[in-house]
Amino acid sequence: MADFKVLPAKGEIIGKVFAYPVRVYYEDTDAGGIVYYANYLKFAERARTEFLRTLQVCQQEDLEQKQTGFVVRACHIEYLKSAVLDDALVVTCQAAAQGAASATIAQEILRGEEVLATLEVKVIYMNIATHRPTRIPADMTEKFKQLLV
Repeated sequence: MADFKVLPAKGEIIGKVFAYPVRVYYEDTDAGGIVYYANYLKFAERARTEFLRTLQVCQQEDLEQKQTGFVVRACHIEYLKSAVLDDALVVTCQAAAQGAASATIAQEILRGEEVLATLEVKVIYMNIATHRPTRIPADMTEKFKQLLV
């Protein structure tokens, strides 16, 4: 078997904005040929995960070793325009607010210069065993604060 050296898609931080590429596939669309509304949330989740990975936050390690992780507490999404099959999109993440156990991330889903959707996502850092919020580690807080807009 061949040893493929293919890496998964990853984004990058440009200034204080993280940008993550997404391609719209047939499975992402509904019967009308446009992206199904819930899939915008999936695109945004992937971008937030890669945003944390870029900040060198290993969510799997936190879950296994510390029994901690981020969970979404609130999400506001506004759909402005439709994405369609084969669109090349960019999903952005911007650090909008930082608390002791929470953070707010502003996101946009774009097709070129066109904003298709905006999201404001509040996440809580939680102890998974107790289901209680816990303080975000200082190193993670510092990385996030450097990107606050």
